[in-house]
Parts: sequence; structure tokens; C-alpha cells
Amino acid sequence: MPTLAERDEELIHALNRHPPLKQRIEQLVAVVEDAAGDLARADAAERRVIEEIRRLGQERLQAWAQRQVEQTARSVLERGEVRCGGKKLCWHSTFGLIEVEEPLLRQGTQVQRPFSARAQVTHRCCSQPLQRVVTDVGADVSFQQAAGKLFEHYAVALPVETIRQIVEGHAQAIFDAHETEEDWPTEPGTPWLVAELDGGMVPIMTPDPAQPDQRRGKSLAWKEAKLCLVHALGSATPCYGGTLQGGVEEVGRELFNCAREAGFGTHTRVHAVGDGALWIADQIDQQFGQQGQFLVDFDHACEYLGAAAKTCSPDPTVWLDRQQQRLKTHQLDAVLAELAHHLEPETVADPDAPVRAAQRYFSNRREQFDYPGAQEHGLPIGSGEIESAHRYVVQQRLKRPGAWWCVAQAEAMLALRLNRLNGHWEGYWQDVIKQAA
Repeated sequence: MPTLAERDEELIHALNRHPPLKQRIEQLVAVVEDAAGDLARADAAERRVIEEIRRLGQERLQAWAQRQVEQTARSVLERGEVRCGGKKLCWHSTFGLIEVEEPLLRQGTQVQRPFSARAQVTHRCCSQPLQRVVTDVGADVSFQQAAGKLFEHYAVALPVETIRQIVEGHAQAIFDAHETEEDWPTEPGTPWLVAELDGGMVPIMTPDPAQPDQRRGKSLAWKEAKLCLVHALGSATPCYGGTLQGGVEEVGRELFNCAREAGFGTHTRVHAVGDGALWIADQIDQQFGQQGQFLVDFDHACEYLGAAAKTCSPDPTVWLDRQQQRLKTHQLDAVLAELAHHLEPETVADPDAPVRAAQRYFSNRREQFDYPGAQEHGLPIGSGEIESAHRYVVQQRLKRPGAWWCVAQAEAMLALRLNRLNGHWEGYWQDVIKQAA
């Protein structure tokens, strides 16, 4: 085994073979030792180190590329193969632009680029580490803003269109690779899971295929993104699922998949909360059977009572408080009786009959208002968590001012954001590295 002195000598010889690297190391040492005496503040020292590391990375990556090109050229000549000139090759990295003159090889009538094939780069492409950065930034802000942030933090200038292609490409790959768990569990699982579901609208643009210019003749509409989350009772780390193009069955499968990830088992009870949409209660029953129970969001139920209060009492606030207390104390029949006393005549149209709407709403969902039972077990009676999730999962990126999405792109971007929230981000990039290898 070499001694310390021998290793030091070997390192010195290696640095002498690479003068620019040696110079950059000397400059880093000067920063550490504050040779110039101008780095008394930590911020100044950090900025200097960042600058030196960035330069070091760009120079060393450039030197690596040049060395690989030269080795490839020698290999071509040694094999006696025909070299037919060279061509400029450049690609973007997190350290900046890397440029080399690549030798070309002729095999029959085909022109081969051996360095490109070996290094797995193409002209003006972006490296995998840079693609990861671009995708991470572009998942949160507009592609225009992402370009600014890349230049701010990495001094890398990329066209907005390149950023869009990278982000949407990886978003689509994440969507395509997503699979849901459909097998019923065999382990007992966690005692209680809390599930919440809700829908929110996303702006969708559909181009006119008959138009050569896709900006003309497009139609604009809104499409519902269905979102769900599940977590163990007391946990602050939900599992998220969602779909834009899929129907209620698809979001039901996403819900079951989230429950499996959150610890659903043979002895688990699933407490679901949402607005009164019939599809939500149906999916809870379809996915979990006797192990699931659905509760109408308390605030949503109170919206119906609030609308009826103006008709039912000269003091709507007092009347509404009374009905809310009844809901929380197993007195749904009393609420329905109170509403029955103030029903509008049949001649009044439904849009102008809030009391009738409230009575119909509560009558059709009698088993979904067990607020005392939920509170007894420490379970939530509101779905504010999923409503907040719609803001930071869907709306933050897909509902930006002036943004309209093709439905497939919006679905993929939703999958990308869910992937990161669920902690699958690192796994995706490890798979990318394996596939490239």
C-alpha cells in the first residue's frame, strides 16, 4: 500500500499534468486560507467558493470531453477506419456549455459519431443532472420564470422552448410509468386512515386540427382535476393521487393506491371526508366496502343551511347556529323538520328555493352526517386539507394567469407534481440513470 508521501507525490505529478486544474486548486486553497485577506465575512467566502467551484466544474468537464475526443480519434486511426472530418458538438451542463470538435467516422455510406454515441450526448442537448434541475424548477414555476431561475442560480442560459420540452418530456415519462396497487392487503394495517377527495377546475385548450397554425381556431374550456389524499390518523404526511382525464373509477383506483401506501390493511377503517358529490361516497363504498365510511364536509353542509337561513328566520345567524349544533349532536331529524316548516311552494323554481335544496340535500345523505361519531374518535369533520392541497398541488402550477394547457400535458404535469409530493422523485431519476446505462 503506498505511503502518505508516495500518494502526495503522485497527486502532485497528476496536478502538474493538468496545469489549469492545479491553478484552480491553488485558488481554492487561497480562499480557505484567505490569502488576500478580503474574506472576513462568511457570505463573501461562500460566494467566492461557489464561483471557483463553478469554474472548476466547467473547466474539468471541458477537459474530460476533450480528452475523450482525442482518445476516440486515436482509436479510430488505430483500427484503420476512415475518418471523414470533424464537426462541432456542444451540450449544456449544470456547469455551463461544453464544446468540442468531434471526429466523424465513415462506415460504408453511413457517417458515425463515435464520441457522441459513447458519451451519450447530442448537439445542444442537456445533461441528465441539468435536466433534473430544469424539471424540478419547471414543475413549480412557468417555463419563462424557470429560465430566469436557471441563469440566476446556475449561470445556465436555456431557451424557454427547450425548458418546456424537458419538463413536459419527464412529466410524460412519470405519468406513463405510474402504476396503481390493486391487490387487497393481507396484513392488519394501521387502525385508522383519513381520506379526503375533491375536484378543482383546470384551464384546458383544445387546438383545431384543421388549422395549420395551432394558435388559431383553438377552443378554451375548463376540466375538473380530481384529487385525493390519504394518511394515517395523526400523521402529517399524506399520500396523494389524482387524475385529469380519468373518470371517477380512475380516481377511485388512485384513492385505493394512496390508502395502500398509507398503511391500509385488513383491519383498517377508512374515514373519508368530502363535499356531497355522489361519486365520492360511491367510490369509498366501492374501494373499501365495510371498512370505509364517508362523512360530508361540515362546512359544505352548512353552506346549504346558510342559504336556507335567510328564508327560515328573521335572525339567520341565530337560526344557523342552532341547526349546526343539532348536526353535531345527532339531531338530523330536527334539522329536517325545521326545514320542512319553511319549504317554498312547488311553484317556486329550484334555483330560487334554498330551503327545498337544503332538505333534499340532507334527506338524500342521511347516513353521511355522523359528526359526533367522528369527533368521538378524533377524526376530522372537514375537508380543508384536500382543499388546500388543490391550491398547492394543482392551482399553483396549472392555474396560473393566462396559462392554458392541452389536456395531456396538464395530466402529465399533475403526475410530475404528485410524484415529488409522494417522495418518488429520487426513484424516478435513479431509473433514468439505469436506463441510460
